[in-house]
Amino acid sequence: MSTLATTLFNVIENRISPIAAKLSSQRHVVAIKDGFIASMPFLIVGSFMLLFSHPPFSANSEWAFAQWWLGIVAQYNDQLMLPYNMTMGIMAVYITAAIAYNLAQSYKMNGLMAALLALMSFLVVAAPQTNGTLSVSSLGGEGIFTAILIAIYTTEVMHILQKYRIGISLPEQVPPKIRQSFDLLIPILVIFLTLYPLNLFFQSHFGMLIPQAIMAMFSPIISAADSLPAVLLAVLLCHLLWFAGIHGAAIVGGILQAFWLSNLGINQEALNSGGEVSKIFIEPFWQFFITVGGSGATMGLVLLYLRSRSAHLRSIGKLGLVPGMFNINEPIIFGSPVVMNPLLFIPFITAPMINAVIAWTATRTDLVNHVISLAPWTTPGPIGAAWSTGWDWRAVVLVAVLIGLSTLIYYPFFKMYERQLLEQEAEMAADTFAQEAK
Repeated sequence: MSTLATTLFNVIENRISPIAAKLSSQRHVVAIKDGFIASMPFLIVGSFMLLFSHPPFSANSEWAFAQWWLGIVAQYNDQLMLPYNMTMGIMAVYITAAIAYNLAQSYKMNGLMAALLALMSFLVVAAPQTNGTLSVSSLGGEGIFTAILIAIYTTEVMHILQKYRIGISLPEQVPPKIRQSFDLLIPILVIFLTLYPLNLFFQSHFGMLIPQAIMAMFSPIISAADSLPAVLLAVLLCHLLWFAGIHGAAIVGGILQAFWLSNLGINQEALNSGGEVSKIFIEPFWQFFITVGGSGATMGLVLLYLRSRSAHLRSIGKLGLVPGMFNINEPIIFGSPVVMNPLLFIPFITAPMINAVIAWTATRTDLVNHVISLAPWTTPGPIGAAWSTGWDWRAVVLVAVLIGLSTLIYYPFFKMYERQLLEQEAEMAADTFAQEAK
């Protein structure tokens, strides 16, 4: 192993890995990640209904099925869009409650009470009542960063008040549920004395709600995050962590989730209003184009393993084929192993980065539709890519090209590793034969 490679591995193992390990177990990071995961079923269903409400056909199509689908949407559009409006349209509501619940659980507090407090606080700043109605404009993608901040703030208020026993004490004879409800009285007062005046200040001085102000502050970051350099940096960091044996996708994905959902919300709003769909870096773009087959874009490596002369690699290929089709590649990463394997380091980093450049370019130049929907990350790559891009058949072709390209990238390194294993297997067979001969 070269001096440069040794130095790089030492940096990953001794510098990057400890920081990543601490970050991955930090309670607020974990609560945010788990909150997004808990909200995902609502978002997937809402995304699917949005796709159904926007058929992938031209209004001039002469196909009978297309005309039937277009007619159904035209006649029942409001009814069809209701599931979307009650899920993706107000996704920040679910995210707020889910993050607060998980953070409270980490403090051994009542998760339900924390979720209710966070939900009330979020509605106070994001949907104040006007003329008897609540505005939903800040309850979707625009409110995601506010949801995270509100969930953390309200739960921390609860935690500090409980830690220092600031609250209304009731006798032990009072039923526990009643005592729990009274525990929220002081936190609610604190919220109304802090967040509500702040929201009124923003409304009177800037003419906007807190979520709108926060989005304005985060706008440069969101724009920067939706760029090719940001994508490549995220891919590089994720795979360096994986190479060190740390679940890089969980850490990087947890950090990027807010940006992904914000970008998705922007794309879906543009689709609904007939505007330009412009955002590229969204979770399905990562799952189905960059890391098709799992982190490292290892589907190509699986295909090579299946025809390997090495018994070990061939068995790993058979074991990893079906999971890899569903973007689960732990059998490949740990069975090969890829982790801390210098022979597979370069393609493991290079393949997803090249995929990112090609997929980014194809999307930016409209060779492939932008992502407008969430598909479960375990959906097979070609299907997930088509689903998330509005059933664009070109996405299927792109995924096939990327798998073929990753196969070519892995091939020379796979052959070197195979040769090494074949020598080891030959030595083991010779030793076994010698022992049996005795």
